[in-house]
Amino acid sequence: MAANAIDQTRRMLSLVTYLRERPGAHVADVARAFGITEDELISDLDVLPMCGTSFRGGDLLDIDTDGERIWWRNPDASGESTAEPLRLAADEATALLVAARAVATLPGLRESDRDALLRATAKLEAAAGEAAGASSRLSVTFEAEGGVFADVDRAIAERRRLWLRYYSPARDELTERKVDPIRLFAVGHTYMEGWCHLSEARRTFRLDRVAEIRLLDERAEPPAIEPRDLSEGLVQPAAEDPEVVVEVGPGGRWVAEYYPHDSAEELSDGGLRITLRSPDPASLRRLALRLGREGRIVAPAELADSARQAAREALAGYGDQG
Repeated sequence: MAANAIDQTRRMLSLVTYLRERPGAHVADVARAFGITEDELISDLDVLPMCGTSFRGGDLLDIDTDGERIWWRNPDASGESTAEPLRLAADEATALLVAARAVATLPGLRESDRDALLRATAKLEAAAGEAAGASSRLSVTFEAEGGVFADVDRAIAERRRLWLRYYSPARDELTERKVDPIRLFAVGHTYMEGWCHLSEARRTFRLDRVAEIRLLDERAEPPAIEPRDLSEGLVQPAAEDPEVVVEVGPGGRWVAEYYPHDSAEELSDGGLRITLRSPDPASLRRLALRLGREGRIVAPAELADSARQAAREALAGYGDQG
């Protein structure tokens, strides 16, 4: 069942990619893949044809169903349409700037590509004028449900093991691991629960943090595990876990998407005051260093002091190299 309009929007965006790659897909199979009822899927399909492929309107999505199968008929998806010169309206420039800034924060992006993207973004900001200011107050997150979702769903159906390159924000690193998938579920974002052979334990993986995925020719044999109770949310911090308060600028709003938190209060400069709990607050020093000028730890005071000291030591290390 869809929890809210945000979940439905994310699902419908994923549906576009999913259906375009599977012409004639069966309604029952698609509903099962997305964890919704067939009636909910048909309701989504009733809305999608009213969505355009550009911000100007027109060019509506052409998706058809007979109640049993679904077809994607857009000619531009098969390369039949004629490309038009690129002319960006204010809303399109805003969307492009938001997306460019988000892509620049993705883990695993080569520094040369990141630098090129930032230079292009700067040029677009100069050309966009007032739209650039509006875009700085917006942020997005990426859901890899079109490709990753389909691979995980296939692995579950065929009882096959998966290989992942997965981004862990707490450690700010990409790790490679083999996983026996157990189930897919959605709590705000879409997750896979599975048995991780690297950790030798049950783990939950957020799909938009999967940098690369492959189905292996190995049978998945997860141990018998009682499904977790998610009625109160995915992350349920212990009451005794220390509370940490972090303030971030507009460029650091992604922290609220990547770190489970108790609250995120809007600040006047477009940033956020984020309150979260962690059994190991010291691990958040790396987050403070990564944020740089876009964020700081406010409380507890001793953690804020240690983060500042770590920043001074890091800067001194760069000075020694110069």
